[in-house]
Amino acid sequence: MNATTRIKLSIMMFLEFFIWGAWFVTLGTYLLRNLSASGTQVGVAFLTQSIGAIVAPFIIGLIADRFFSAQKILGVLHLAGALLLWRASTAPDFSSFYPNILTYMVLYMPTLALVNSIAFRQMQNPQKEFATIRVLGTLGWIVAGLTIGWLNWEQSGSLQSTFLMAAGASALLGVFSFTLPATPPVKRGQSTSLGDMLGLDAIGLLKNRSYLIFFLASIAICIPLAFYYGFTNPFLNEVGMKGAAGVQSLGQVSELLFMLLIPVFFSRLGVKKMLAIGMVAWVLRYVFFAYGNGESSYWMLIAGIVLHGICYDFFFVTGQIYTDNLAGERFKSSAQGFITLATYGVGMLIGTLLSGRIFDAYQLSATSHDWRMIWLIPAGIAGVVVVLFLLLFRDRPQAQATEAAAYDDADTTSALASAAN
Repeated sequence: MNATTRIKLSIMMFLEFFIWGAWFVTLGTYLLRNLSASGTQVGVAFLTQSIGAIVAPFIIGLIADRFFSAQKILGVLHLAGALLLWRASTAPDFSSFYPNILTYMVLYMPTLALVNSIAFRQMQNPQKEFATIRVLGTLGWIVAGLTIGWLNWEQSGSLQSTFLMAAGASALLGVFSFTLPATPPVKRGQSTSLGDMLGLDAIGLLKNRSYLIFFLASIAICIPLAFYYGFTNPFLNEVGMKGAAGVQSLGQVSELLFMLLIPVFFSRLGVKKMLAIGMVAWVLRYVFFAYGNGESSYWMLIAGIVLHGICYDFFFVTGQIYTDNLAGERFKSSAQGFITLATYGVGMLIGTLLSGRIFDAYQLSATSHDWRMIWLIPAGIAGVVVVLFLLLFRDRPQAQATEAAAYDDADTTSALASAAN
């Protein structure tokens, strides 16, 4: 890969995740403050991520893989997304806001796969080249959060500007996408089944009892995950944290650092311990949030945010490696699509609906909530998942080795590079 292509792909990744981080982190606060939404409505708004994740395989499988070049589809989707984000910023109430953000997420979620596809197609050695480009995406998310905190948009009630900032970046990426290297469809003229698009070819993995336990745990752990996505920013602002969106970017810094360390931990701890540590971190995070505050226990809020690296990397990235290892060469892509559909589709769908109702149930006044109970509930859910997982999951490396290709450092790096933000 030449230097020009590397720079273009890095800019693409930076803008892709800058756009998402520019509005998604503070969405809950914006809806509650600016549009007077209920907690249930906030949950429904975050549910658009799950809907987008479910629809994405159809857009990729039916359009990008068969008819049009990926970089052109990426450009069109982001230009349309810019318009939708601008329209969302002008919406006077939730009923007019929701159709715009729903349509936007249906268009945005497929772009996560498209940027990966464009990047991979330009590489001779993805295991070595992809991670250094993908890390710019995490940096883009961090810069978005720091920008919101630096401009003090949360405290000044100017969160409408987050959508305008994201719209501008989306328009920029839309135009820039047409300058990216040509990435023609790989399945032109070929038929694509529903099972291919949804990753259902990998459903046979569930015959493995240990993988079935992991699969169910992955869905269940995404229920408390929805509480974090939907209500962390409103919580931090309500307890008085200044520049909360910027402080939350520490979670992505932590994610980045732990991702680099995962190969070391994986070789020493193994699958079961890694997954368990990740789930225990969810419990600790919510306990810290439950008992933390903006004064004497401020450190608990910071600790809860920084735990994001362990929460995400130790469970989700390790789970992707475990899935990749067990699936073998034939079903690698299908297996990753299958687990993504289950987690960000089914698990997050349940979690967003539940978290909104819990938020409403523990509202004390127009401006205050019983945050201790709001956070102890997902802590309890995660705790139950941990206990059941430890009791039922059996890590059998030898058995796995006979069922799938041997796991090596190249597989680890490839799986890490494919991890989403």
